[in-house]
Amino acid sequence: MKNILTLNAISPVINDVFDTSYNVAPDAEKPIGIILRSFKMHDYALDDNTIAVARAGAGVNNIPVEDYASRGVVVFNTPGANANAVKELVIAALLLGSRRITEAIKWVDTLKGKGDEIGKLVEKGKANFAGSEIYGKTIGVIGLGAVGAQVANAAIVLGMEVLGYDPFLSVNSALKLSRAVKVVKDIEEIYKNCDYITIHIPYIASQNKDMINAGVIRKMKDGAVLINLARGEIVNNADIIKAAENGKITRYITDFPSEELIGVSNIICIPHLGASTNEAEENCAVMAAKQLIDYIENGNIVNSVNYPNCSMPRSSEYRLVILHKNVNNILAQITTTVANEGINIANLTNQSKGGYAATILDVDSEIPEKAVAHISKIPDIIKVRVIK
Repeated sequence: MKNILTLNAISPVINDVFDTSYNVAPDAEKPIGIILRSFKMHDYALDDNTIAVARAGAGVNNIPVEDYASRGVVVFNTPGANANAVKELVIAALLLGSRRITEAIKWVDTLKGKGDEIGKLVEKGKANFAGSEIYGKTIGVIGLGAVGAQVANAAIVLGMEVLGYDPFLSVNSALKLSRAVKVVKDIEEIYKNCDYITIHIPYIASQNKDMINAGVIRKMKDGAVLINLARGEIVNNADIIKAAENGKITRYITDFPSEELIGVSNIICIPHLGASTNEAEENCAVMAAKQLIDYIENGNIVNSVNYPNCSMPRSSEYRLVILHKNVNNILAQITTTVANEGINIANLTNQSKGGYAATILDVDSEIPEKAVAHISKIPDIIKVRVIK
């Protein structure tokens, strides 16, 4: 029985993904794999038996991915599984940024008890909450990955002009974009030309903390609306508060409330609802479970954040999965050691990502323990696993 530990409440649909050879539970001991959502693992005592961690969601700030890589623990996420849910909330944010909906609703609540006067009061008071339409306006989408591409396409359907910016735009994402989306090479075009700006990039502290700051805000159109459903740290709170108060920004809508943002005029805080739909939670859970199973049973790595994607169909009964540093000549050392043990390699794949790499070998005969020991002693080998 293979134990899978759940560190958060995970959608029960995973019980239909894992077969009876797995025990999936919040109290599973010595787990081979872990599934979580927001549980903070930085101070978590990881069991030596654990070979993989799957985040049912996109962000992995709550997981020490580099430390786990050095220990041979593959960390997965589920990009795109909650993209539609986030896209729909962005559309809601667009409307919240254009129409004074939240203020109007709060005002209507004050009419309780006015009885027959409510109709006349509504007709008189609604003028205080006039807004503008998004049709024909220009929106800038920063980041054109799984979420950003869907947002860009949806904005086109809503009749908006769309500028997209992503210096790391993949071929796959580009193919999913509407031809009507204008992809720009300079982010300054987004700041200068857009009535609405929405952010869809991963947060990397060393690269984009406070990316949206006073200097950037000054470049934006007067009265622009900024939407941040990516990560709170990407926008400097003090600077956006000043911009909202002096009218440079008409609205700032964020899915990441903080003490200083709550209650500020023209700032709307949503309680991190981006992926909070039943459908998104199920999609993320199923995707995380399938990735764990494929790695445990086949050694295939798909959607890892700390190791390269590395997979191949099974071509024999016996498989070696080797995680190692990405250094010169290590693949030759692996194959030579396997050959010296009298083991024939039927198929092989090797992929690298940053400082780490993964090698999968299908071999024609059972792998003796001494062979595994010899491979493990090669410098810069992190973990060797036999699957049969």
